[in-house]
Amino acid sequence: MNVFQLVMKKKELIPLIAFVGVAGFGAAYMSIYSLLKADVIVNRHTNPEPWENVNPSKPQKLVTINQKWEPIEELQTVKQLTK
Repeated sequence: MNVFQLVMKKKELIPLIAFVGVAGFGAAYMSIYSLLKADVIVNRHTNPEPWENVNPSKPQKLVTINQKWEPIEELQTVKQLTK
């Protein structure tokens, strides 16, 4: 018995199949989207320190409320000394 005949015989499975299909499509889409997004780095050999290139004015979370970025003086001096 194939799937189509089973669904036609038991019509209560239609919403279940629809929800599972939408959830599977959403999970696949989100995983591909986050891999292709510019903030995600998959190849770590070409850029071993990607945190150096983060734009502080751009929010890095899905939801950012009242983000104010100010440089920390101690970290700036350490960064200048290590270069």
